[in-house]
Amino acid sequence: MRWLLPLLAFSGFAAAAQTTPPAAIVLTHVRVIDGTGGPARADQTLLIENGKIAAVGADAAVPAGAKVLDLAGDTVLPGLVMLHEHMFYPAGGNTYNEQAYSFPRLYLAGGVTSMRTTGSVEPYADLNLKAEIDAGRLPGPEIFPTGPYLEGSPSIGPQLHSLKDAAEARAFVQYWASVGADNWKAYMHITRAELAAAIATAHGLHQKITGHLCSIGFREAAAMGIDDLEHGFVVDTEFVPGKQPDQCPAQGATFAANAQLDIASPQVQATLHDLIAHHVALTSTLAIFETFVPNRPPMDRNLRNALAAMVPEARVQYLENRARTAAAAGHSVWDSLFAKEEQFELDFARQGGLLLAGLDPTGGGGVIPDYGDHRELELLVEAGFTPLEAIQIATRNGAEYLGILDRAGTIAVGKQADLYVVKGDPSQRIADLENGVAVFKRGVQYDPAALVAAARESVGMH
Repeated sequence: MRWLLPLLAFSGFAAAAQTTPPAAIVLTHVRVIDGTGGPARADQTLLIENGKIAAVGADAAVPAGAKVLDLAGDTVLPGLVMLHEHMFYPAGGNTYNEQAYSFPRLYLAGGVTSMRTTGSVEPYADLNLKAEIDAGRLPGPEIFPTGPYLEGSPSIGPQLHSLKDAAEARAFVQYWASVGADNWKAYMHITRAELAAAIATAHGLHQKITGHLCSIGFREAAAMGIDDLEHGFVVDTEFVPGKQPDQCPAQGATFAANAQLDIASPQVQATLHDLIAHHVALTSTLAIFETFVPNRPPMDRNLRNALAAMVPEARVQYLENRARTAAAAGHSVWDSLFAKEEQFELDFARQGGLLLAGLDPTGGGGVIPDYGDHRELELLVEAGFTPLEAIQIATRNGAEYLGILDRAGTIAVGKQADLYVVKGDPSQRIADLENGVAVFKRGVQYDPAALVAAARESVGMH
C-alpha cells in the first residue's frame, strides 16, 4: 500500500508509534464529566491501568511508581463517539479526495476516539486504514466502517455505484460485509425495494443501516426497519408537494417545502413520534448545515484553525463558497430552515429519541475533523441542549448506537481509557472543548497539538 509510506514517515510524535500504554497513569485534581448527563465533579483522581479506567473519585489511591499528571483547572470527559464522519473531503464536481493522512490525526486531536464512517468513496482505503490504526501503526480513532454508499440510479456522483435492483443490493451488502464493513448507509436515489433488501440483509448479519434519503420519506423508511436517519427533517422529502414513490425531488424543492413548515405542527410532530416509536435514531449534522447559512459560522479561532489545516486550494474554495452564500443573506431558505432543524432535534431528544452527532465534512468545505466535531457540540447547545446534554449525545449516545457502551462512551471503572482532556470547564462553556491538552485512546496518550501540527496544510490533498 504505497499511500502508507508518507503516513508512517511523518508520524511526528512518539505516541504515534506506541502500542502499549504505560502500566499506570494518574490524572489528579481534574474535573470529571462522565458522559451520562450527570453533573461535573471537581477535584477528582482518575487512575488508568493497562489501558482501562481502574479508579475514579475524590479519594482514589495513587499507586507507587505511577505517572502522575496534575490537571488542576482541566476537565476530562469520555472520548467522543461521532456518528457522521468521513475519510474524504470535497474536491469539486461531486468528487471527493480521500484524506487517509490528515483526517485520522485531526479526529484524534479533537478527542474523537470512536467514529462511524457514514459513507465511503474509497472503501478499501478506509478498511486498510482501520487495520493500521487497530494494529497501533498509525494514530487515529477506532473506526466503524460503512460499506460504499447504497445508492440508486442515477448516482449522485462518479465515485458512487448505482444499484440496479434488490438482488444487487443484497449481494452488495454481503460482499462488503465479508471484507470488513460493519455499518451501511443508504443514499438519495435508492428505491424502496433496494432499501428493503439492504435492511433485511444487514439485519441478518446483525449490522445496522442508516440513510441520507430523498427518494424515500422518513416515515416510509422507519416502517421498513431502518436503524438511523442522517441530517434531520430538512432532508425529509415526505412534505414535498407531488412527491412520487421512489423519486428524489430536487434538493432545493425539499428545502423550500420544509422551510414553510412549523416544527410544532401536527404533521411534523407525527413524523417525529413515528421515528421514536420505531426506535429510529437521528444523527445531527448541524455543523455542515451551518455553512449553508449566510455569514456563518463565525470567523473565530475555531474556523481560523480549520483554515490553517487546509491546503491553499481548499482554503480558497471554501472562502469563495462562503462569499457566495453570504451574498444570499436575507433571501436564503437557510435563514429560517437552520433554526427549524435545531428545534426538530431538540424536540426529538426531549421526547425520548436517540440523538447522535457528527460533522459531515462535505458541502462547500470548511467542516473538518477536530474543529467541526467541536462546532457540532457548540451548535447543539445553541439549539437548546445543556452542555452536559450535548456531551452525552456525542459520547454515551454514540456508544449505545454502536453497541460499545459496555466499554466506551462514559467514564466508569472497567471501561477502556478513551478520554479527552481540555483546559477549562465545558460543562459551563461548551467552547472549552476547543482547548484540548491530551487524548487517551485505550490508555495511550496523544498530544493534540502535535497531531494538528502534523496535519497542517494537508486537508484537501491527503
